[in-house]
Amino acid sequence: MVEVKVLIEGYTSADSGEEKICATISLIKDGDNKIVVDPGVLENQKMLVDKLKEGGLSISDITAVFLTHSHIDHYRNIGMFPEAKTLEYYGLWDRNTVRDYQEQFSENIRIIKTPGHSYDALTFLVKTADGVVAVCGDVFWEKDLPEEDIYASDKEKLKESRKIVLESADWIIPGHAGIYKAK
Repeated sequence: MVEVKVLIEGYTSADSGEEKICATISLIKDGDNKIVVDPGVLENQKMLVDKLKEGGLSISDITAVFLTHSHIDHYRNIGMFPEAKTLEYYGLWDRNTVRDYQEQFSENIRIIKTPGHSYDALTFLVKTADGVVAVCGDVFWEKDLPEEDIYASDKEKLKESRKIVLESADWIIPGHAGIYKAK
């Protein structure tokens, strides 16, 4: 059975004086695939190691790291997973080799391009027993974030991407908060 779990709930204080930010870090378990999505920035990497350990996993068990987009708050800790493949906008990397990824990554994981917040944004649609979970990075920052993303590179494309995600998912894991039911 496929499992999607928030390992570390992200946050942002972008609207306050001193900005503190961390991406939501998720885990997808799909058969032999053990995937960390957006390993983020953390005050201490041990936090992520401990969360994996709680689920019976270690760094070396992770087979792939997926990146929703190329903002450092979503990928800074990617080096924690030296043996894992990396999937990002430009391809699937295995050490120094890159190849195109398939939109249908596995029977249960589909990858769609969702530009707007950034041109290189990806969303991972995961079929679970509870419905489709969209791990979408900053397509949605959090559940009740204002309609307009002041950091969006293309506001019209972001609106389109949000519509596609909402039509495709039962659950959303946003870029900087916990999972919530799609409207």
